[in-house]
Amino acid sequence: HPECRREVVRAADLYGSTERIIQAIRESPPGSKWAIGTEINLVNRLARLYPDKASHSLSPFQCLCSTMYRIKPAYLLWVLDNLAAGRIVNRITVDQETAAQAKIALDRMLEI
Repeated sequence: HPECRREVVRAADLYGSTERIIQAIRESPPGSKWAIGTEINLVNRLARLYPDKASHSLSPFQCLCSTMYRIKPAYLLWVLDNLAAGRIVNRITVDQETAAQAKIALDRMLEI
């Protein structure tokens, strides 16, 4: 996953977004073996979805991605209710350069 340390990404045979990882494993031949450097639940999900391919985490001691667990319908509803009431909760601010790069990434995602 591109969020890994740069030296890990450089050493990888393949890297990409979550969707790219899923696509690579889905399209790989039966019996192929994968060492995946991303959140453990995705690795486990891939192992369940594609039992004919060996999917293993690069780190057996990997922490769970705590931010992924916050994305639940009830939490999203709470944020939207607050926005509708004119309250901004959990605001994140970044410098202008980071904001400009983030906007490019968001625009590209929304184009898809």
